[in-house]
Amino acid sequence: MEKVKGILTHRQRQALATRELIVDAASELFLEQGYLTTTIEAISAKAGVAVSTVYAVFRNKRGILQAIRERWHQESGQRDIYRQAMEQSDPKRRLELAAYATRRQWETSSAMMAIYLAAAAADPDAAAELSTALQGRRTFLTQFIGEMSEQLRSDLSPARAVTIFYTLTQPTIYQDLVGDGWSPEEYEVWLAETLREQLLSSGC
Repeated sequence: MEKVKGILTHRQRQALATRELIVDAASELFLEQGYLTTTIEAISAKAGVAVSTVYAVFRNKRGILQAIRERWHQESGQRDIYRQAMEQSDPKRRLELAAYATRRQWETSSAMMAIYLAAAAADPDAAAELSTALQGRRTFLTQFIGEMSEQLRSDLSPARAVTIFYTLTQPTIYQDLVGDGWSPEEYEVWLAETLREQLLSSGC
């Protein structure tokens, strides 16, 4: 039976459930044992599926890393928030939503970041995956800021504005401030105000 009107078939639901089992198992093992020492065999055993199933779904550990990142995107909701931001004509509101997306991005990222950074330090394939993820973020932010070029400060080129935005939204800033006692909400308010001050012209 085919998928009808957005309803998943039984087989599709089973496939998604298997995928989630594998990602859950891999995430736990990557955190407990390290990315490099965790084998596909160990992941399959913990997930309760055949080794061949893991390979069929993800091909390799890099594929599982991609799935871990995709799950994080879904959990944070950052894509939907940025989509809302890009629909706004008011540049201040766009940056407020960008600050909220950034807060959600780092608020939900602790496990994913720990896995990615440890994996990248130990394995060239994982390092390449992290590089791809970071480049994708930079490319998106270039587009996001580029659409606001008319509202930027007159002394800022779009490229420099992207660099400022990219720097202010680094995860280390979130971690330092929240680690020093700030709430995620306080970080969000600070970031929105700082982005407005640093990027927008006085007339906005």
